[in-house]
Amino acid sequence: MVRISLDVMGGDFGPQVVIPGAARALERHPDIRFVLYGLEDQCAPLLEKYPKLKASSIFHPSELAIAMDEKPSQALRRGRGKASMWQAIDAVNKGEADVIVSAGNTGALMAMSVFCLRTMAGIQRPAIAAIWPTLKGESIVLDVGATIGADAQQLMDFALMGGAMARALFEIERPTLGLLNVGVEEIKGQEEVKEAGRLIREAAPDSIDYLGFVEGDDIGRGTVDVVVTEGFAGNIALKASEGTARQIAEYLRAAMSRTLLAKIGYILAKGAFDRLREKMDPRKVNGGVFLGLNGVVIKSHGGTDAEGFAAAIDVGYDMVRNGLKAKIENDLQKYHASRPSEGAARGMADEV
Repeated sequence: MVRISLDVMGGDFGPQVVIPGAARALERHPDIRFVLYGLEDQCAPLLEKYPKLKASSIFHPSELAIAMDEKPSQALRRGRGKASMWQAIDAVNKGEADVIVSAGNTGALMAMSVFCLRTMAGIQRPAIAAIWPTLKGESIVLDVGATIGADAQQLMDFALMGGAMARALFEIERPTLGLLNVGVEEIKGQEEVKEAGRLIREAAPDSIDYLGFVEGDDIGRGTVDVVVTEGFAGNIALKASEGTARQIAEYLRAAMSRTLLAKIGYILAKGAFDRLREKMDPRKVNGGVFLGLNGVVIKSHGGTDAEGFAAAIDVGYDMVRNGLKAKIENDLQKYHASRPSEGAARGMADEV
């Protein structure tokens, strides 16, 4: 049984999407048990429409919901102990749930998650990992917005956490990994990126296969299983790819409706276009994973529909079933055990 807590009020549409999405996820994974947090007057009537979901859930009423445009600091002060988002996260902290899923305010969700769950030992900053469709299947890209301007050690941590997530999600024993850079040559790029490459090569963790630098077009190609970058570049890459997918879809729609011949061609090739539409559907890869916390947190797109939210729940389900948290902890312990402690390092410096 996988216990999943839901911030029912999160996202642009709140319960109108979260509850139907949970019902769809339950159909796919009957061993899920939900712990729901939200405003009772909005959630209770909807729950009545999904008797199977209601029977597999425990509902806890909340006093307030966090707005999508609320500042993280304000949300933390106002919502602590009262908001559906906080309560859903705290359920993981208390051991009442294995994972929390929310479509709510990203900044507030990160702030509350860090405050409530704390970061793992040895992790300076958490990261948001996104599942990315590629020509070869799927890859993982992190960080896509949590840490702006990460230093070399933080990028090293991201590499270990991203590798653990790839093993949990894709069930790959030793996933390939690359650092996003402006070129594949070792002399190119920012000093932090070059230093991170050196750290990964020297550590040579047995949990990942480091292939060096990769460029932006390598992400879509699926050159590696895990692409590591800092949050500023990662978020721009994510938004650019989403915008490009929408742009191509609009181009195709306009081209297929321009002339009678084009419309006939669309009818004849409808099966192929349907497969393309499904491949480009952002709902299929919905669900960013907050890595580096003492608990599993999944962030759904705020504007998604029920199918998209169900996909985010699927990600949380897979992360729990495949032991994401334990894999990250194990990889971090191995890495830090292989390095001299800070105390030992200071002692050697004093002797010199």
